[in-house]
Amino acid sequence: MRIRTDYPYETRQDDVRIPVPDARGGTTLLHGRVWRPVTDEPVPALLEYLPSRLSDRTAASDRQRHPWYAGHGYASVRVDVRGHGNSEGVLGDEYAATVPADGAAVVEWLARQPWCTGRVGMFGVSWGGTSALQIAALAPEPLKAVVAVCATDDRYDNDVHRIGGAVAAAGTASWAAELLALSARPPDPLHAGEDWSRMWQTRLEALEPLHHTWLAHRTRDVYWERGSVCEDYAAIRAAVLAVGGWQDPHRDTVLRLVRELDPARTRGIIGPWPREYPDQERPPGPAIGFLQETLRWWDHWLHGDARDRAGHGGTGRPSSAGPSPGAGTDARTGAGAAIGVMAEPLLRIWITESHPPATAYDELPGRWDGEPDWPSPRITPVAYALQGPPQVVDSPQQTGLDAGSFTPFGEDADLPPDQRDEDAKSVSFEFEVAERTEILGRPRVILRLRLDVPHGLAVARLCDVAPDGSSTLVTRGALDLSARTGPDRSVDWPAGATDAVSFELAAAGHAFAPGHRIRLAVSSAYWPWIWPRADSAGFTLHPDGSFLELPVRSAAAGPEAFGTIAFEAPEHGEPLGVVTPVTLDPPRPGRLIVRDVAKGEWRLELSGDRGTRVHPDGLELTERSAESYTIQERDPLSARARCEWTIRLHRPERAWDTTVETRSDIGCDEEHFTTTDEVVCRHGREVVFHRTWQRRIPRSEG
Repeated sequence: MRIRTDYPYETRQDDVRIPVPDARGGTTLLHGRVWRPVTDEPVPALLEYLPSRLSDRTAASDRQRHPWYAGHGYASVRVDVRGHGNSEGVLGDEYAATVPADGAAVVEWLARQPWCTGRVGMFGVSWGGTSALQIAALAPEPLKAVVAVCATDDRYDNDVHRIGGAVAAAGTASWAAELLALSARPPDPLHAGEDWSRMWQTRLEALEPLHHTWLAHRTRDVYWERGSVCEDYAAIRAAVLAVGGWQDPHRDTVLRLVRELDPARTRGIIGPWPREYPDQERPPGPAIGFLQETLRWWDHWLHGDARDRAGHGGTGRPSSAGPSPGAGTDARTGAGAAIGVMAEPLLRIWITESHPPATAYDELPGRWDGEPDWPSPRITPVAYALQGPPQVVDSPQQTGLDAGSFTPFGEDADLPPDQRDEDAKSVSFEFEVAERTEILGRPRVILRLRLDVPHGLAVARLCDVAPDGSSTLVTRGALDLSARTGPDRSVDWPAGATDAVSFELAAAGHAFAPGHRIRLAVSSAYWPWIWPRADSAGFTLHPDGSFLELPVRSAAAGPEAFGTIAFEAPEHGEPLGVVTPVTLDPPRPGRLIVRDVAKGEWRLELSGDRGTRVHPDGLELTERSAESYTIQERDPLSARARCEWTIRLHRPERAWDTTVETRSDIGCDEEHFTTTDEVVCRHGREVVFHRTWQRRIPRSEG
């Protein structure tokens, strides 16, 4: 990691209040922070728009990239969405209509500023990347380009809420609990002034646990369509650089965007990464110089390829300053002068080679490659027929405990360990690998099943089995069998009937080595990724007429097609200087599985402890979370998810000491989800807010 201290431009930083319309005809003020070059010339603006609080939670990461962009000639802007941080108003739903509407208003506001050329780009990771796509779908005229990292285009089928029509237990429970805690945080009086207490009470009174809504909308209805840009890709007029990681569940979005959007305005990158910006050096790597790469994107779409960066700079940059690394140079060859980023292949991907299973890797073995077209003519669907007699698939309910994190962020225990234990709870089919077999895209399974009950779950995992027997997960997919005719309807299985179902697994870029075996493992449970249905059971799998279909890739395009693909090393701005004091408390295990042998009960415990971070302005931020997912081996009604959060915001010099504590619990019976949520907020020792919600939510649609 290179820390950049010398920039073509000197920079300045200013906090701003940005007015956006509210429902009553007035305005709501959003808190923003602007880093921009010191120059008399207007410059393009870049916007990152999040609920994650620029004054504390993202302050350190904001400092890595926003001043860097400003030093290279852009006004780089961080804005908190309404109801978060020091922005006024209340947020409401996760992707309420006000979110993209406010974002579009911010884009228009930026374009009107005297220091802006009127051309705006947006970027973000995860929630921020998704909101950038949603705002692009509203097509505000100044928004010319977007960089969306680990974003989703489909809120129902490619987010944290559903998997193949089934309730995503860990995703729903953990994200709803985190949003509840984050939404309950107070404004900071250093930035919000004396009005902070009134603003806090306003947002607390509007709190509502979001899993109430998510669990109530079982099928893909208008609720999920709102904010899903896949409903109308053509509405996106801005150029889109879609970026994902093979460890992130949103990676399929990249392939859909490069397939559906205009290739003259779209590019995609998928690396080996978790859900993070690709320059963070969080395992698995290798990380890339993402700031330099995106600077090429902004230069093309916000300035045009004709921009001569070596001579551009106005009063803030001497004309003798040469092009900065990665800006106006070919990152692959080092050749000077601007090249068009659109000369890159449509899709750049990391192809992973066979490797032993582990819960973390510094770097995955593999190489960068490219595809000039998507779908690629070099990819052929190859069917592997399943063999053998009919097999009963009746997995114990704890199958899935070795699934790894639902949303890996680069922690030590994030990735799936050796899958042999999971494979033993499944029915497996194997295929010898005689020669190197490379896949790129979404595998598919076609399974002929017999069910004697109305509901069931089919889970398919694709594993790379080494000669020593170790099993490395490549990808997986699932289908709630009630959703077999489409995600917008639920259809019971006719008791005793045999039928074929088909579903895709998440995308993968992987090469199976000769001498290895391709393993397809099929199970009827996957806890805690998927919540079990009360009235579901196993099924009989008929290999006759069942297939695994792999997207097998022939010889790569090769360097003669578009040159050798490579990226510069990561580069960041100077760190903020946040300090994390060392304590004597032993670290808690990030991922722990506990078995109660007598009860036949299994519990997965997850802990997240960021400790206390002391900011240069005196703020002390403490965040701790704990999750547990419990189930008994043969009782789907025993499934329970519990999440707890504690957040403390403390300014000793102002005698300001606030704490947010939340507890969220989800259980079930045959017909309902049962939820209990509690929020307790304190200022000092005084409880300023305490509320408990209890709900019974029908498990069937309607």
